[in-house]
Amino acid sequence: MNGRAVRIEGLSVYYGKTAALTDVRLDVCEGEYLGIIGPNGGGKSTLLKAMLGLVKPASGHVEVFGAPPGGGRAAVGYVPQFAAMDKRFPITLLEVILTGRLKKGLAPFFAYSKEDEAAARSLAERVGVGHLAARRLSDLSGGEFQKMLIARALAAKPKLLLLDEPTASVDASSREQIYSLLSELNRDMTIVLVTHDLLAVSAQVKKLACLNGRLVYHGEPELTSPVVNSLYGCPVDLIAHGVPHRVLAEHGEGGCCV
Repeated sequence: MNGRAVRIEGLSVYYGKTAALTDVRLDVCEGEYLGIIGPNGGGKSTLLKAMLGLVKPASGHVEVFGAPPGGGRAAVGYVPQFAAMDKRFPITLLEVILTGRLKKGLAPFFAYSKEDEAAARSLAERVGVGHLAARRLSDLSGGEFQKMLIARALAAKPKLLLLDEPTASVDASSREQIYSLLSELNRDMTIVLVTHDLLAVSAQVKKLACLNGRLVYHGEPELTSPVVNSLYGCPVDLIAHGVPHRVLAEHGEGGCCV
């Protein structure tokens, strides 16, 4: 795989008169595992929404597998922020995963097939929540909830998986399990991960993008205090806890795609 999964050229997005993204240029190659970091309000979630076609650019454009977002040849899986989901909704874990099998143009009296149910159960097992198939959302832990959302995203058999803060509301054990799962999934699909977990993501991803309204850095997953300070606009201490990190190279033009 050496083509482009995502191509972003001169992308600017506004909410009213407020700029969320300004002139962002970014290529994501097929098979890549890209981590996106940056401060709150830095445009990370907006960038994912642009890849999904959920926000309208003020200028520039986005292509996903060579087509406009939502019109590509390949499916895109999306795992939203934990905080965006209502756990009070009366639905089971398996039923949530099944919604990932829904297709456009549903007919009246639609019913899931046995194949759909078998696929959903298989995905629940794959992410480690198969034993919780009948459990209600309100009874799930943060880690169980996030694994369920990943399984739902995988139900569409995506070539590109977008995740928005998938480890923000989970314990340390679940965080490691999710990162391990994503590394395994990356063998078969392109992954774009938004996170605040700076040092952990630098040890997990293949490429790193630093975003604060504009693209501050895009390259190898290496962090230094000067780059992080520039990204966040103030001094930030990096405490490694055993996670190796190197010196960032200068960001240049060009990319990995052929």
